[in-house]
Amino acid sequence: MGRDDRSKGGRSRRDDRSRRGGGRDGAPKGRDRGRPPERSGPPPKRRAWSPESGQLPRWVSEALARVTPKAKIQEASDRLLAAAQAFASGRHGKAVHHAEVAKELSPRDATVREVLGLAAYRLGRWDLALRELRTFRRLTGETTHLPVEIDVLRALDRDEDVERAWGLMKRLGGDKATMDEAKVVYGSYLLDRDDPRRAWEVTDPKRIGPYPRDSEIRVWYVAARAAARLGDAATARRLFEAIQEADPAMPGMDELDRLIVESG
Repeated sequence: MGRDDRSKGGRSRRDDRSRRGGGRDGAPKGRDRGRPPERSGPPPKRRAWSPESGQLPRWVSEALARVTPKAKIQEASDRLLAAAQAFASGRHGKAVHHAEVAKELSPRDATVREVLGLAAYRLGRWDLALRELRTFRRLTGETTHLPVEIDVLRALDRDEDVERAWGLMKRLGGDKATMDEAKVVYGSYLLDRDDPRRAWEVTDPKRIGPYPRDSEIRVWYVAARAAARLGDAATARRLFEAIQEADPAMPGMDELDRLIVESG
């Protein structure tokens, strides 16, 4: 599982609703009568994984076992795998169902909360998605899905919270793909709020090089929209051509072309 980054073209994730894990299982330590004993050793590092193999990766299983009562580990693992497989095949309702059962069995497992949050997001169940992805961030200390949180807040029209979440993203940081995705979401939010100047400041690519990542192409798309809205048709056209060369099948290119023509 991993970052939900299918928001190609800078469209709101609420309109165009996978691929990476994150850092650590940050379960708190200390006495708690309602929790199972900790397994010994450091938590395994989170990393990318796919459910296609038909079994959970060892590090996912180990992380789940660390925070789950022994008698519930097998059922929780089976439900988590079923949720991940359903999510990967686009059956997001099924994914939510299995993940919610897994959560009852293992409420402190970060991957369970991640899958539940992402599946709820795909279904437009914003409150559930926000709650679960915030819990994932609290458990792991990662910003992996903070761009999704921003987009959920955007869908809920919680403007002040969008600004706070963007500020948190800038302060905590993340890998390049995560930061790019945050720029796409926040830049699109600014365009929705008729603020192309700030949208350009957020997404300005500085340089347009060869072999861009998918996340960079999406940033270029939002930057091109911002440039066109600012009346800079030359910059918008240059970005349009770079996007077209890198990804001819990029969604929304006809719409962007019309916007650039109108801006000129």
